[in-house]
Amino acid sequence: MEGRERLKIEEMQVNPPKSNEVRIKMLFASLYHTDILASNDFPIPLFPRALGHEGVGMIESVGENVTNLKEGDIVMPLYLGEYKECPNCKSGRSNLCHKYPLNLSGLMLDGTSRMFIHGGQVLYHSFSCSTWSEYTVINANYVIKVDPQKIPLQHASLLCCGFTTGYGTTWREVHVEKGSTVAVLGLGVVGLGVVEGARSQGASKIIGVDINESKREKGEVFGMTDFINPKESRTSASEMIKYVTDGLGVDYVFECTGIPSMLNEAIEASKLDMDLLGNST
Repeated sequence: MEGRERLKIEEMQVNPPKSNEVRIKMLFASLYHTDILASNDFPIPLFPRALGHEGVGMIESVGENVTNLKEGDIVMPLYLGEYKECPNCKSGRSNLCHKYPLNLSGLMLDGTSRMFIHGGQVLYHSFSCSTWSEYTVINANYVIKVDPQKIPLQHASLLCCGFTTGYGTTWREVHVEKGSTVAVLGLGVVGLGVVEGARSQGASKIIGVDINESKREKGEVFGMTDFINPKESRTSASEMIKYVTDGLGVDYVFECTGIPSMLNEAIEASKLDMDLLGNST
């Protein structure tokens, strides 16, 4: 797509992989809000660009020096790589690899593209992925194998970013304690990941908040214990959360909507907010 233009389908050329790269035939891809932002110049305007950073596919060919992947492997392309030897990889506290970081240049690590349109015009990659294309080329260190016997491939692409972002916050970053109470504002794929993560950590009460009534059933599948639809009440989401928790608020609140006003609701729904009020009187 070109900057500020409508999304469109283009015939494109995807060159063979170079050293340490693989070419993937995409099987499934998903739509994430970051892709919409990217179509509007985020994080920097790079056009024309092949969008998409969530997907799953089959390796069609491999470049030189690729030893851990082969043709026919089912894989997910990721926007963060892993070297396993840099300080961050070894720390166990961060996945922001020094050698294979988040790539915002729209190009491969050697500063060139593998995608072209209109007989040779460079087509920028989206991060390191560009999953909204029939074929994509990516450095092998940004790829992870998928066992198709363990997960339906149409669901696997959601693990590239959205669901794992939510799940990881409860398990890896925040470390939700067993028996704690949790509120999740927004039950999209990130929010559902938070719900599942909180459940797996042993949270005693998981309150989902969403204006889409259909999210009630989805949230319950992942472990949600209570559902709040702010449209059904004249009170705020934070007040409804406090009502469900006997006025106490929750131990943890995860804001997964991206709506600025919901940040205040998140703070006001927490026990921390009550503690601050108590200290100010």
